[in-house]
Amino acid sequence: MGIESPQHECGIVGVYSPKSSVSSDLYYALIALQNRGQQNSGMCVFNEQGTPLLHKGPGLVYSVFNEENIEPLKGDIGVGHNRYGTTGGSSVSNGQPFLLDSDLGPFAFVHNGNIFNAHCLKENLEGQGESFESTSDSEVIARMIARSPGRTFVEKIKAAAPRFEGAYSFIIATKDSLIGVRDPRGFWPLSLGKVNGSGHMFASETNALDRVGGKFLKEVENGEIIVVDREGISRDSLGKEQESLCSFEFYYFSDPLSIHLGKRVRDARRQMGRLLFKEHPVDADLVVPVPETAWPIAEGYAEASGIPLNGALVRNRWLGRTFIEPSQRMREEKAKGKYGVLPEEVAGKRVIVIDDSIVRGTTTARTINLFWEAGAEAVSALISAPAITGVCFTGVDTADIEELIAAHKTIDMIRESIHATYLGYLSLESGMEAIGPELRNRLCVSCFTGRYSMQVPEKRDKFILEKAAK
Repeated sequence: MGIESPQHECGIVGVYSPKSSVSSDLYYALIALQNRGQQNSGMCVFNEQGTPLLHKGPGLVYSVFNEENIEPLKGDIGVGHNRYGTTGGSSVSNGQPFLLDSDLGPFAFVHNGNIFNAHCLKENLEGQGESFESTSDSEVIARMIARSPGRTFVEKIKAAAPRFEGAYSFIIATKDSLIGVRDPRGFWPLSLGKVNGSGHMFASETNALDRVGGKFLKEVENGEIIVVDREGISRDSLGKEQESLCSFEFYYFSDPLSIHLGKRVRDARRQMGRLLFKEHPVDADLVVPVPETAWPIAEGYAEASGIPLNGALVRNRWLGRTFIEPSQRMREEKAKGKYGVLPEEVAGKRVIVIDDSIVRGTTTARTINLFWEAGAEAVSALISAPAITGVCFTGVDTADIEELIAAHKTIDMIRESIHATYLGYLSLESGMEAIGPELRNRLCVSCFTGRYSMQVPEKRDKFILEKAAK
């Protein structure tokens, strides 16, 4: 069996809270991180006897967990995961946490990122007699750690990590410790905070800490290993390279309340909107955001332009994000019922529709058409992220190069294909200004530039994996 389902941009959380059960904190933190993955959810806690207790399943957090199945998950150390995957669907076998045994005892593992040499590592492990329960690169990482030499889990991590090519943030829970790790380039975020007085939490986003009444302490640094146990907090390192946090955290992924690199995501998005007006001062009657990510962007544009902000585009809140669906067919089917427009708000009006990004153009075209059908006089599309022209190898499902609309069409061709009166992208320079010029060298912008900070496969990961699976 090949590796068909890389665990791309996911939500991970871990809690260590002496003398109190962590399952409730894990649950509410996963709710806060639902934006990062909607296909599977799960948690694993270690009870007072050091026994791991695991529950996971397909779907959203509130559909996977209920009072009946959370109640038995009593323990003071645990991890949780919301899965976002591509190929492979929402199979429970690909859901996390992964629970493995090792010569140091059992451990639970949750991961965010993408290891593009996972197929080679898996073949080596299988050659040594290792068997796998999933098609996930995350399980490959976990089993590599389990089999690596070391007197502690930190030593095992340091022995295994040099063989991982790609991007990762992960959390490990053992019977007596919680360990958070970011790769040497820091592609994916991970923060540390205090909870329940003497407890600690790792989470992909700081809004998860806010949700449980925690206090943010610091962002885990690139290459940093942080261990939380009864002795307190200790640190080690995998070594550091040029930091490259994914810029899509600011453009799209993260909750507006979250903080990355010291910058509030909402503040960055509002400034993107102001700069959108500076670059694209469209004459219109209404500014309408695409829910939910684009609201702060539209607020900034409306503030700078003086054009009224209007919530005429209404999202069906029972549908997940089309961007993270595992197939084009499913994206198209879901996009059909994703939004509705209030015709009395837009009929006869010149409308600016503001969105965070265009990847394939599937949802954008359908959204623009909703305004035409509602009687709009003109429909302009303004996008806060630059045109996506490069494939991401570190965990964003930006599709294959053939599917990226901006990789093979001019802006005018894209405008025609999405049926917009006008189309404007925020420039990369303005996007970096909005996020913070001082942060420019700490961000990965490869999907906008096609220039990578590491050696990457010649083609997208899935082609390599398909070849390896034959």
